[in-house]
Amino acid sequence: MLPNDFYSTIENTASAEFKDRGSKFIAYAFPVKNIAECKQRLNDLKKLHPKATHHCFAYRIGFSGDNFRASDAGEPSGSAGRPILGQIDSRGLTNVMIIVIRYFGGTLLGTGGLINAYKSAASMVLQLIPVVRKPVESIFKIHFDYTRLNEVLNIIKQANGRIIKQEIQLFCNVTIAVPNNRLLEFNNKIGNLNLEEGSLQQTQEDF
Repeated sequence: MLPNDFYSTIENTASAEFKDRGSKFIAYAFPVKNIAECKQRLNDLKKLHPKATHHCFAYRIGFSGDNFRASDAGEPSGSAGRPILGQIDSRGLTNVMIIVIRYFGGTLLGTGGLINAYKSAASMVLQLIPVVRKPVESIFKIHFDYTRLNEVLNIIKQANGRIIKQEIQLFCNVTIAVPNNRLLEFNNKIGNLNLEEGSLQQTQEDF
């Protein structure tokens, strides 16, 4: 089985609070699928905490390893975003965003104190959420005649695929997700149906 057949993530949200010398750090963890969701989560928390001193965050998305960001949001360089991202990475998670809101308590913590505070807040919130192991999936769109519906649905089921959306009429359009470790089986069985050329198309859309 290939290393990229499965990934670890979270499905729930949570919040946790860490305090140090009067400063309060409130960490929020979210499951996310794309950068648009990350921006929305950040905007929501800025509205929820308009008087906070800093809104620091980190996220990692996808399976390539290069879709991530860590923001210090005005804190000294490397003192906030990187420690938050480090907690995501230390657990081997992806499709996760953590935002840590800071309310300044009047005492400077120094770079070391900030690193510890942001790291601790991020660690605390992740401890509240179960880690789930999910299959890495490939997304396909299938176009076929209604008379082949049962055959196509059976193949999807046999490959542990899931239907994302469907339009069932005289001609059917179905968007599905198939686990990568079942792709060979799925492609062979769909190929044996001898559907029209171009009936099966892989897509990179987010679902």
